[in-house]
Amino acid sequence: MLYLLLSIICSVSVGVIFKIARKWSTNAKQIVLFNYFFALLLCYFTFSPDVQTITAEAPFLLFISLGILLPVVFLFLIASIKNIGIVKTDAAQRLSLFVSIVAAWLLFKEVFSIAKLIGITIGFLALFCVLNKTADNTKKDLKYPVLVFLGFGIIDILFKKVAAFTAIPYTTSLFLIFSIAFFCMICAVLYEMIVKKKPFELNNLLFGFLVGCFNFGNILFYLKAHQAFSTNPSTVFAGMNIGVILLGSIVGIVVFKEKLSKLNYLGLVLALFSIVFIVVSA
Repeated sequence: MLYLLLSIICSVSVGVIFKIARKWSTNAKQIVLFNYFFALLLCYFTFSPDVQTITAEAPFLLFISLGILLPVVFLFLIASIKNIGIVKTDAAQRLSLFVSIVAAWLLFKEVFSIAKLIGITIGFLALFCVLNKTADNTKKDLKYPVLVFLGFGIIDILFKKVAAFTAIPYTTSLFLIFSIAFFCMICAVLYEMIVKKKPFELNNLLFGFLVGCFNFGNILFYLKAHQAFSTNPSTVFAGMNIGVILLGSIVGIVVFKEKLSKLNYLGLVLALFSIVFIVVSA
């Protein structure tokens, strides 16, 4: 349970760092760039990826798609935290599992049990309630949490396809995907610096280092939790999703004084119930 708890803390910490970064003169793209730089270093020294296992038969289109999507959705995550806060953004991110579940139904013809159908129905109700605007943020842009919801759902589908390609170790695939994401962000930051004359700021390096460490920690401890609960993966799945929603809500409400309506609170409760139903049906 220690690994699972550490993974939850690392996941929520990423949102906290971005929330704190609002008070500084920061550049989101530079933070994401340095995040992948430090995550790559940690990935290399921790997992020792064997790049020699990457052959011509590797799913490069899949790797490139994830390498582009990861930083783009990361930027949507930052924008969502700035617009509607940690509580709703974490909930939207965790409820994105319904995108992959619906894909399993539509694309892979998976047969759903009654419990899973109930969980999906509750999940969409939860999403509506969580993203419902409160009285003090009627002008907030909800496109970012919706993009977070859809983006992480698509990423989850693609990562499942990567995991199914067993000719390359998963950690090596992850290293390659991080490398592509890092290259994409180098291009984006250079464009901003050269064309838009955005200066390099040292505090972006610090925030990028923190995000990269916690982002990698989330992945590392999540994998270790799955190893510890190898015979019961649903425990990790449920614990991670429910834990992030609960801890994210506590931090957002208590520390950052984020305001939620009664409908928003109902959405958080429904989100927890929906995840439980889906895990039970697995």
